[in-house]
Amino acid sequence: MTSWFDLCEGWTLTAVPHEGSVPDPAAALGGVPATVPGCVHTDLLDRGLIEDPYLDDNEDGLGWIGRTDWRYTRTLEGLDPSVGAAERVDLVCEGLDTVAEVRVGGREVGRTANMHRSYRFDVTGALAEGGPAPALDVVFASPYRYAEGNRERMGALPGAYDEPYQYIRKMACNFGWDWGPTVVTSGIWRPIRLHAWSTARLASVRPLVSVSEDASLGRVSAHVEVERTGPGADLPLTLTATVGGATTAVTLGPGRTEAVLDLVVTAPALWWPRGHGDQPLHDLVVELSGAGPRTPLLDTWQRRIGFRNVAVRSEPDHEGTGFAVQVNGRDVLVRGANWIPDDAFPSRIGRDRYRERIEQARDAGINLLRVWGGGMYESEDFYELCSERGILVWQDFLFACAAYPEDEPLASEVEAEAREAVVRLAPHASLAVWCGNNENIWGHEDWGWKERLDGRAWGAGYYLDVLPRVVAELDPTRPYWPGSPYSEGEGVHPNAPEHGTMHLWDVWNQEDYTVYRDHRPRFAAEFGYQAPPAHATLRGAVTDDPLTPTSPGVLHHQKAEDGNGKLARGLAAHFGDREWEYDDWHYLTQVNQARALTVGIEHFRSTWPYCTGTVMWQINDCWPVTSWAAVDGAGRRKPLWYALRRVYADRVATVQPTPEGLVVVLGNDTDEEWTTEVTLARRDTATGRALAASAHEVRVEPRGALRVPVPSGLAEPGEPAREVLTVDGVGERAWWFFSRDLDLEYRKPEFDVETRVDGSDLRVTVHARVLLRDLVLNVDRLDPGVSADSALVTLLPDESHTFTVLGGAALDPGAVTRPPVLRCVNDTLVTPG
Repeated sequence: MTSWFDLCEGWTLTAVPHEGSVPDPAAALGGVPATVPGCVHTDLLDRGLIEDPYLDDNEDGLGWIGRTDWRYTRTLEGLDPSVGAAERVDLVCEGLDTVAEVRVGGREVGRTANMHRSYRFDVTGALAEGGPAPALDVVFASPYRYAEGNRERMGALPGAYDEPYQYIRKMACNFGWDWGPTVVTSGIWRPIRLHAWSTARLASVRPLVSVSEDASLGRVSAHVEVERTGPGADLPLTLTATVGGATTAVTLGPGRTEAVLDLVVTAPALWWPRGHGDQPLHDLVVELSGAGPRTPLLDTWQRRIGFRNVAVRSEPDHEGTGFAVQVNGRDVLVRGANWIPDDAFPSRIGRDRYRERIEQARDAGINLLRVWGGGMYESEDFYELCSERGILVWQDFLFACAAYPEDEPLASEVEAEAREAVVRLAPHASLAVWCGNNENIWGHEDWGWKERLDGRAWGAGYYLDVLPRVVAELDPTRPYWPGSPYSEGEGVHPNAPEHGTMHLWDVWNQEDYTVYRDHRPRFAAEFGYQAPPAHATLRGAVTDDPLTPTSPGVLHHQKAEDGNGKLARGLAAHFGDREWEYDDWHYLTQVNQARALTVGIEHFRSTWPYCTGTVMWQINDCWPVTSWAAVDGAGRRKPLWYALRRVYADRVATVQPTPEGLVVVLGNDTDEEWTTEVTLARRDTATGRALAASAHEVRVEPRGALRVPVPSGLAEPGEPAREVLTVDGVGERAWWFFSRDLDLEYRKPEFDVETRVDGSDLRVTVHARVLLRDLVLNVDRLDPGVSADSALVTLLPDESHTFTVLGGAALDPGAVTRPPVLRCVNDTLVTPG
């Protein structure tokens, strides 16, 4: 028999004196009702004992929380009688953050030192003692004290930030990042339960799924570990596995605890990433029972799996070494984004929030999310939802931007953590790539670490030995890549563009975004450009009145080094160097972010199949902040999201400058041939009239790209400031402006607007009388709960576009149709006269 008992209710939180004292704010706290799963910050916030860390600069006053010891306590009274009847009772902690001592009735039953692991402690004896119901205490040591103590013993190692995040197995970005707050948490952050069982239980099930080369057979090898107790140690047991109509069973003789159950499914429906096919998932059920007829069912395990093969193709060629993610033998054009924890307090992320973010990613055309190494292994919900929606997952092991010690006690924790993560995530069809770290190999090569390390270990033993060994042993069906960026080969620079994966940060840090076109990566695994969040998000997090680009709250919600300076220099290159008012600054920086990623992704995609993918930084945020995200910390889509939806479309046309002249590149990421007539026109921006035009019948092969040279009469403008090249017949129109915005002759925005209520929505139709560039409807300024279905719309004179404002029926039409809600570039760059 097996029974589970939830222990997430009835907790109290108190500060614990350490060496005779606690920080002053903690000393004033009595017992606080605690929410589990949760953390100290959220408990104190929920009870009104601290100010919201996301508001203004409140974060700065809360550093004492991470320097305090904390106790969570509850009694174990009222347990079901079946607990006492079980041969074994375990306390199962799915997530303790981070360094904790666990006690039952005052007796220590276990210790933890890793946020990224679960723990199981035998509490049978502690519960069997007579007397009143025992207390369950989880006492957390200060994360700072533990990490700084390790740093003192092990010696200081270089990292991106002056925080001790590499000396504790905890979410690194808890200690702050260039997009995240410093909120060093403690707490029971995932569920905690009692597990009462007898005879035996399923300790782990690790299914290895593959498909035969001709796709006629699907194979599942379920590697099962059993734990026995009491008389069960000497009993024969039966394991049964079922999937897709196939069933197999094996008998475990007395004392045996491991078995492999092999199943074969004929002609399985294959799982594919979005855009390549369907995502059929099949229930895999493993049951444990006693041997013989009519024996009791002891335990059950169930997950949904998908039949597919995944691989990384990295083969040398005449230009270097490629990198391609393959599914079922097919190279996938990766249209990806990096994923960070969706909240600085991860216990607040539930299935509904995961679903919203993953659907936002899917609707933007994304087919891969890279779970970044400074965050966490996400919950089952994340991987399940990705599997359902056809989103591939690239999973970093949790190391980022630092030299990591390879000493104990951390070394053992790293391997234990990796083993659990691989086993836990193995069933998920979406999981495609294991990656050793984020930027650490690159950092060792280029960031001055070698001199500071002076020969000391820095983490290479993890990335080149421990982790590949664990993956090879436990999950040989998936590829392992040592790091991102990484280049294979002796003596090859880890961020070499012609080899493997590349990170491109020169654009954000030093160069104009047009420099993306100077790069030719084989796989662009990180690159991005900043912009502030939606106005409603920023206004909700900053009480400055008025808001300005440099007001204190706005600057506090900008964590990047010289972030606002880089935004200003980016604006100066395209819109002029001036002191921008807030409304113009907010709009134009968002436009610039969308333009930057558009330039990069269009260029990289135009080189397919040389470059096999882009993973932009980043899809989401963990709090309200100026950052590289396409979806801000409140879940609102920035203009960048709409730009991604266009450049990540299945079929796309772009205009690309080359040494031979302008070319139109047509990308067809579908299984069908694309036949169309492409119309190119060089137009007068004042009237929209075609000055020259040409038509081209084209056929683009499935999963292919075609380059169409732009005839010289169209590629060479007579008046660059007054002309534009358009490409039609390709779905959404492609544009090529011959001059930067600063040099274009923009007219004062003139247009007619009609509004119409349609159920709960509002339709807003804009009819242009002059060229209008990058129209955006910032309806969150009027109602934070509504949004528009499109953005960054450019219209020629006498063209129209209808925005649908979802949930906007009650909005004031007059406010909707004027600045700062309805905006275009013309509003700020009108040519005099």
